[in-house]
Amino acid sequence: MLIPRIFLFLFFPGFLLAQNRLQRMDDQVLIDLSQTRTPAKTDFFMFLSKHNDVVNIGVPVGLLAGGIIANDKQMRQNALYVASSSAVNALVTMLVKKAVKRPRPFIRNIKINAVYHPEYYSFPSGHTSTSFTTATALSQAYPKWYVIAPAYLYASSVSFSRLYLGVHYPTDVAAGAVLGTGTALSFKFLKPDSK
Repeated sequence: MLIPRIFLFLFFPGFLLAQNRLQRMDDQVLIDLSQTRTPAKTDFFMFLSKHNDVVNIGVPVGLLAGGIIANDKQMRQNALYVASSSAVNALVTMLVKKAVKRPRPFIRNIKINAVYHPEYYSFPSGHTSTSFTTATALSQAYPKWYVIAPAYLYASSVSFSRLYLGVHYPTDVAAGAVLGTGTALSFKFLKPDSK
């Protein structure tokens, strides 16, 4: 019993200090970004955030439609891989949000000026996790530079939009990227073998 208490006494203050520093960094990034907003950039990043679900649903639907039209079994299986990864990721993201219950940045710190005020919790970023799931699954299904580069550019842009709009902390976005990528990679067994 003495060793855990000593460990707690020695390391817990350091943990709290590191956590406090990370929170201050999270806050400062969002405050700095809010000071660089312009109407054109805000409109662009709102567009990305609003249409993220359309892209994440459209990719597997497009693959499925293409696979049916071309009678391409591999493309239909890739549609299943992307859709399954996305569905499981959405469920896991929702469960983590409900378990962690991290308030949105604009609720915790009045200096953070969000463009709009979404409901629900902040950690992890659902937009980031879904866009990275789609990008990773699509890149695994079609490992060509002309698929990988735009897929990850899109996912990174959606992720940045969440910071720019002031609705997620950088740590929310980082966790979302890891969660989304991990989900897609864990479902690779659904990906068909290449021809």
